Amino acid sequence: MKATVEQISLPLSAPLVSSAATVDHRELLLLCLEGEHGMIGWGEAAPLEPFDGVSLERCETALETQLGALRGAPDGVTGSELLELCRAADPLPQALAAVDIALWDLAGQREGRPLAELLATKPLARVAVNAVIGADPPAVCADQARVAVAAGYRTIKVKVGTDADVERLKAIRAAVGSEVKIRIDANGAWTVAQAAAQLEAFAPIGIEFAEQPVSTIDELRQLSQLTTTPLAIDESVAQEGALASGADLVCLKVGRAGGISPLLAQAALVRSSGAELFVASMLDGPIGIAAALHCAAALRPERACGLATLDRFDGLDGGLLAPVGGEIIVPLGAGLGVGPTEA
Repeated sequence: MKATVEQISLPLSAPLVSSAATVDHRELLLLCLEGEHGMIGWGEAAPLEPFDGVSLERCETALETQLGALRGAPDGVTGSELLELCRAADPLPQALAAVDIALWDLAGQREGRPLAELLATKPLARVAVNAVIGADPPAVCADQARVAVAAGYRTIKVKVGTDADVERLKAIRAAVGSEVKIRIDANGAWTVAQAAAQLEAFAPIGIEFAEQPVSTIDELRQLSQLTTTPLAIDESVAQEGALASGADLVCLKVGRAGGISPLLAQAALVRSSGAELFVASMLDGPIGIAAALHCAAALRPERACGLATLDRFDGLDGGLLAPVGGEIIVPLGAGLGVGPTEA
């Protein structure tokens, strides 16, 4: 199987500020797998070191090692067997995700069906998504929130864990009214005591849930005894035992899971533990967003998903993956239904 990798750089039109880092561009690895009859499967590796601890260089090395195993595989090997060969060569999830996405894209094209239809019997036709607002000054955030609600978003995610959190959230609530859901994401910025105090201060504002308020699963368990605000995990999903840790909600990401197949396995474990799930990305490119969108369509989460970020890139408007009325329509084409230049 022929395979090539290209590094691409996507600048953001404005920096996204959070407690973990300020992101002003994304470096991604785009994988192209050539299948039978000239079919092309696309995959994407999207590490983001401040959030997942994986450098682009480490990911590129892992992906090239995995592709060496892929190129040397005998004819007739199944997609799952190919993925296991790659995992044995280097188990880095962010690189494996690119291979798994591309293999699923090819599988959908062979079947002539959208990927979501291979993953579930009755996938969603469209997926509700949230707008994202960074840790910017309160007045700026309020303006962004008004624009988001005017565009049809019913859920807004706000970065917190920096200065002026209460003022920022109050300004947003005043701008959007009482019916729009506001969720917060601290990216693990607080201690247990700080998180408890902040969530108490936020209570009159009305918070849907707090994502990654503290860094570890043990801290999250402690915090759950001190607050009535629902708690979600994101970065700490990678910690041992996290998927069945007792969190109210779990954020699943294709890149961190190691691809579509592992994400579906994680989803089954999360639901068996009684927690809710939602699907998000880390400012992924079009291929990563498309893969996550098909996963969300198959899983049918009740909460809005964090997949409406392509318009943050300078020169991209989302294309087929652009939200309409706070939802993204799942592409109907075979496989992913999009290519790397279709957004």
